[in-house]
Amino acid sequence: MFGLNRKNFAIMDATVGDHASIADLHGLNFARGWTTSEIDKLAEQSNTFVLVARTVGEPDAPVLGFNIVRHTPQEAEILSIAVDQRGRRRGLGDALMREAILRLRADRISNLLLEVDIENEAAIKLYEKLGFETIAQRPGYYDKKDENGLRAHTSALVMSLSLG
Repeated sequence: MFGLNRKNFAIMDATVGDHASIADLHGLNFARGWTTSEIDKLAEQSNTFVLVARTVGEPDAPVLGFNIVRHTPQEAEILSIAVDQRGRRRGLGDALMREAILRLRADRISNLLLEVDIENEAAIKLYEKLGFETIAQRPGYYDKKDENGLRAHTSALVMSLSLG
C-alpha cells in the first residue's frame, strides 16, 4: 500500500470471489486472457500468491488491479500483472509490485523475474524505477493484434531484480 493515492485503494490477498474479476481484467489486457478456472488453479498452488487492488470502503467493487506471483525458495516470477484502465496513473501497479517485493524479501527469496512487452513503455519505466534490469529479450513472445486487427507478435524483455 504505497503511493500518493494510498487512502483510495488497498492491496490485499485475492479471495476466490475475486477470481472472476481478475480473469475479466486479464482478458482486457492480454491477447489471450486467462479464465476464472485458470486463475483458480494458480491461486490453489502453495507457491503462488495473488494480490489485488481495490477501492477502500468498497469491498464488493471490481478488482482495480492484480499481481500473480509464483516462487521457489530462491527465485520468484511475476506471472501476470495488470491494472484496470480506470485505475491507471494512480500508483496501483507500483503498489502491487512493492507489496509483492516486500513479501518475497520477508521470505528471503533472492531474485524476482518478469517478462514485459517491449512496447509497454509505462511498465518498463515502473520496473526500472523499482530497480529491475533487463537481462534478455524474447523475440515474438507476445501474441497481439496490429492496428488492422491482424495477428502480430512483439518481443518481451526479461527483467530481473535482486532482492538480497
